[in-house]
Amino acid sequence: MVMQESRCSMLSSKGLHQIGLWKPECSCGSSIPMDELLYDDWTLPSSLCPCHEPRSQLSSCLSCWDDYYQWRHLPLHSPVALLLHWPLTVYHCFQVLSAHSSISKVKAELNIHYLGPEKELLQLGVFRELLALFPGVQIYLNLVGPAVPQFRDGETVSLCKYLPCAEESCICKSLYPDSVAEGSNHRNATIRIRLHKGFYHDRYRTIIKDSYPHLIIAPNAGVAAYSSWLPTVELIKGMGIPAIFTDFCEEAANLAANCISSVTGQPLRLPIQINPFRQPMVVEDSVLYLPCYSNCFLFGM
Repeated sequence: MVMQESRCSMLSSKGLHQIGLWKPECSCGSSIPMDELLYDDWTLPSSLCPCHEPRSQLSSCLSCWDDYYQWRHLPLHSPVALLLHWPLTVYHCFQVLSAHSSISKVKAELNIHYLGPEKELLQLGVFRELLALFPGVQIYLNLVGPAVPQFRDGETVSLCKYLPCAEESCICKSLYPDSVAEGSNHRNATIRIRLHKGFYHDRYRTIIKDSYPHLIIAPNAGVAAYSSWLPTVELIKGMGIPAIFTDFCEEAANLAANCISSVTGQPLRLPIQINPFRQPMVVEDSVLYLPCYSNCFLFGM
């Protein structure tokens, strides 16, 4: 029997164990305080990470990790997919919906309500890759969930350049500052992230005053496991906004689909399907006797 390499050993082999953004990726980092902001850089050489503009614009939709790595000119042994499944899942959700919804008409501005963030709160820097995935689009990303610490409620993070590499001489260090003054010509778009503590159904009235969503995304939601999702599902049904949920395995996705349909009285708008941009390493601490991957299956209402 071939034993799968553990996350700790894989990260250690690449010099990333318990370092920066990589800290939350194994159980050793399970108690990282939420005031420890980990979005400084990739801790990787430029050859192994997307630290600057793509060499070419996307000519077609990305459909898998291999497509992404080729487009960003990265070797397949680069570990960045372990972190980039967050923004690539956002990208894939948009692409899936744009095939049969008015969301495809979004051009200059994209408002996303992102529900139930946990680990992402320590890895906000990886969402900088949305600059490449949605070129020229101003993205507003509202992260809403009970895991947001009280002292970060209302916090805003504006990102206008790519997550830098570890090389001091790389061009990514000198292209432009990470905060752009009003009227600057450095970039015509940024990623603006705002954090909100609490359940979506309790906070949405305040949030939509500034940002009415084009799309709602709930990663690794566990809808069937937490009754607190039911009033949120009821709210989303009334809003009529397309919403996509992800979960760790197909069984959890099926249970979630049944819960959603029991609330809405309708079948899923988007049937359960594998997310091609799921995190490529199995979850090690799962209580299920099933292979589980972060953002593995997605489905929508």
